[in-house]
Amino acid sequence: MAFRPLHDRVLVRRVEQSEKTTGGIIIPDTAKEKPQEGEVIAVGAGVRDDKGALQALDVKAGDHILFGKWSGTEVKIDGEDLLIMKESDILGVLDGSRAAKAA
Repeated sequence: MAFRPLHDRVLVRRVEQSEKTTGGIIIPDTAKEKPQEGEVIAVGAGVRDDKGALQALDVKAGDHILFGKWSGTEVKIDGEDLLIMKESDILGVLDGSRAAKAA
């Protein structure tokens, strides 16, 4: 992909939710909400602190994250719907075992 976010911005791909609940109920498309879970595709270099030193971001490409419902800006890059958001919009990083289940 030929896109690199700037500063403290992060490029995220939404992780699609299951169409079936754990109890076996199928959720129709009209009742689905946009997922608030995603995978980090690319990150910016970071932000400068008061002394001018570059502070790297806490997330890296490949991390599975949670973000707010209205976070980020939707963009289409190479025909794929992605989100660009600031690192401050990210609520947290999912650990490896939870992220493996999501995939």
